[in-house]
Amino acid sequence: NPLCLNQLQKDLEEVKELLTNATRKRVRDVLVAEKQKLELEIKNQPPLKPKDVAEEEKSSLGGYTVKINNYGWDQSDKFVKIYISLNGVQKLPAENVQVNFTERSFDLLVKNLNGKNYTMTFNNLLKPISVEGSSRKIKTDMVLVMCKKKREEKWDCLTQVEKESKEKEKAAYDTADPSEGLMNILKKMYAEGDDEMKRTINKAWVESREKQYKGDIPMDI
Repeated sequence: NPLCLNQLQKDLEEVKELLTNATRKRVRDVLVAEKQKLELEIKNQPPLKPKDVAEEEKSSLGGYTVKINNYGWDQSDKFVKIYISLNGVQKLPAENVQVNFTERSFDLLVKNLNGKNYTMTFNNLLKPISVEGSSRKIKTDMVLVMCKKKREEKWDCLTQVEKESKEKEKAAYDTADPSEGLMNILKKMYAEGDDEMKRTINKAWVESREKQYKGDIPMDI
């Protein structure tokens, strides 16, 4: 139990401090015996399991944790670069900005930035990355995560989920009937557009219907 170990270590520190000030032999003997007992207890504590280490790390963070959702990215032949804006991040000690990489993921932890902790996790990256070749750079008001590509090829997006989402959207437009594909695009633009966009689409729709009625456009769109 990390908490128990922590308490034992604090007790031991206090006993050592008392020993430095104790002058009476009887008092010193009691403190020495207690010191040996505590050292033995600490030695016999079970080693921390990785999960306990993670929990202890989490409990030592303090403040509250914010998930980062905004980022920008681009790529070169060798790297995928993710830009995360965080005001004042360059003032932190370098060890407060941690990135853990796996072949298909990374997670970022920024500790104690203006009293808050910031996290960002990317799972299911589109293609495998080199853990050893990947790194992070701290710039003014920004963290740059550099994911080293295993193969020098273009990434269309960052994650597998984004790729699947794009493919579903494309499938909705790539129908056998071209006019149906156009209708799908118009419906999407209408649903996502502002009032001006809606008015423009409505106007175009009415005008196309009028022309069709007059016989200018024989095809029904």
